[in-house]
Amino acid sequence: MPVAFRDYYKVLEVPRDATEADIRKAFRKLALRYHPDVATDKATADARFKEVNEANEVLSDPEKRRRYDQLGEHWDKPERPTHSAGAGYNPAAGSAQDFHFGGTGFSDFFETFFGSGSGSQSSEFGRTRNPRPGSERFAQRGRDIEGDILVTLEEVFLGATRIITLQRSDPRTGQSSTQNLRVKIPVGVRQAQRIRLAGKGHEGEGGGEPGDLFLRVRLATHPEFAVRGADLFYELDVAPWEAVLGTTVQIRTLDGTVSLKVPAGTAAGQQLRLRHKGLPESDGTRGHLFVGISVQVPPDPTPQERALWEEMARQSTFDPRKPS
Repeated sequence: MPVAFRDYYKVLEVPRDATEADIRKAFRKLALRYHPDVATDKATADARFKEVNEANEVLSDPEKRRRYDQLGEHWDKPERPTHSAGAGYNPAAGSAQDFHFGGTGFSDFFETFFGSGSGSQSSEFGRTRNPRPGSERFAQRGRDIEGDILVTLEEVFLGATRIITLQRSDPRTGQSSTQNLRVKIPVGVRQAQRIRLAGKGHEGEGGGEPGDLFLRVRLATHPEFAVRGADLFYELDVAPWEAVLGTTVQIRTLDGTVSLKVPAGTAAGQQLRLRHKGLPESDGTRGHLFVGISVQVPPDPTPQERALWEEMARQSTFDPRKPS
């Protein structure tokens, strides 16, 4: 099955010379628009959100972006150097079968060049004696297959069941088959954790058991939360007077909206903690949500606002450059 090229710059709606800041801004804008929590057309938005995440994963990583730019859209032309085929196919491993995944959140193009299973299958065989008396043949366990699955923070929080498709094709015979596989995403699953589907890998030989399918978790980049272990990090923009006088704001968490009190005198860069509002831990507890304060200055004050700032400057005894 031919692998279609993905134009990640087009997906993020940025030029090829976009800066890292341009890519971050474009991703956040599109991710906020298509995030399943806010989009009206859930089905379309979910696919678009995953597509945007895939593009961001490649273009936001300098090394992956360099490799992607070297490939170009004519990567599959005969005159280009050959690359290891992904999506579960590894000619060096002696397998003629080609595997393609559907419903994992990643395209075949991503799996081919940037996935954890690209060109890499387990080359180890479990070997057991053939049970037939007098036989010298060995039963060989089938090779394992690896792929990636994109998991949202909401799925980490609640757990989920996903249906993926696994298409197997044999270039020698032209035969292919497709399986629908039920994948259980456990609550609290972590980045790079592998989900095992027993017996869904290569078929064994000589009566050997089939290999397994391993799906490596890649957490979808959230437009608002950063992840570190079970803790979440969120940046809150506040006005200067809110930082000075204090305020109460509404913060959206993974399980609803909560009120956060910003104390008077809160400094830029300070972190406030919402206890147990992070991701689930394996022991049933939860991480925390840390809210970083970013003080935003009015970009274009009106004449009346400017007069008030000038009056405050005259009246205030505060000197930020004076040692405390």
